Amino acid sequence: MQFDDDADLDTSEVKDVRGSRIPGGRATVGGGIIGFIALILGLLFGVGPDQLGLSSGGDEPVATSSPAGQVGAACKKGRDANTREDCRIVAVVNSVQDFWRSEYARRGGRYTDASTVMFAQRVPTACGNVTSAVGPLYCPLDRQVYLDLGFFDELRTKFGSTGGPFARAYVVAHEYGHHVQNLLGTLGRAQDGRTGANSNAVRVELQADCYAGVWARHATTTPDGKTGRPLLTRLTDDDVRDGLDAAAAVGDDRIQERFQGRVTPENWTHGSAAQRQQWFYQGYSTGDMARCNTFR
Repeated sequence: MQFDDDADLDTSEVKDVRGSRIPGGRATVGGGIIGFIALILGLLFGVGPDQLGLSSGGDEPVATSSPAGQVGAACKKGRDANTREDCRIVAVVNSVQDFWRSEYARRGGRYTDASTVMFAQRVPTACGNVTSAVGPLYCPLDRQVYLDLGFFDELRTKFGSTGGPFARAYVVAHEYGHHVQNLLGTLGRAQDGRTGANSNAVRVELQADCYAGVWARHATTTPDGKTGRPLLTRLTDDDVRDGLDAAAAVGDDRIQERFQGRVTPENWTHGSAAQRQQWFYQGYSTGDMARCNTFR
């Protein structure tokens, strides 16, 4: 996975609040059994804790640290994305949104941007205060993606993913798939309270996987908004395998087997490892968002 060294990165699409003093209190989600429930139910490509029936509160400010620094100062060019993880996230966000802008324009519509918020430990959102334990999420109420970069280590160490830069890109692209669903009015289908292999919750997640694959298919040919050249210049078969591996690692069956020792399909909210791989590859192989109708 390689970005154009000379490309300009647009850091306005990413808000870096690592190291900031975050008001809003001490979150109750993230510790003990509550944090574990949030981890299992909301982890990976989920929604906010309020939508999981969990709450947070308190009024003490929280200080976080940012050893990586601020992306606004560090992430200027594609070469930065090729050497720094946080800059790579900026580049992926830029690439994903470049694609959806062009796709909407091709279809006669207009795409509405969504920011990614990089945080450490915890952050207030319109969907409630969230912690790193919830994992990456998209909040439809403020139309922002929230991401603690420490999660990617857990993806490898706790969930058995092989990792790699494109595994991270898959995670980001999946969350932006939820943003597209929100714009199209399909994201709300997941909020009917039902679970299970054939539930709307699962279908929404699988569609976001498919949308991530559609972006991946076009990533090396989508021009950026400034130079007209693709920001992402190389995506290999090994990169795609890393994405497929990450999709499998966060399948409901894999997570249930790892954390509770048995598989209970009636409680699925995201789909099995095989389903997640299938739908990501469906998007990648066809490059057509119309082929991502998981509700059919």
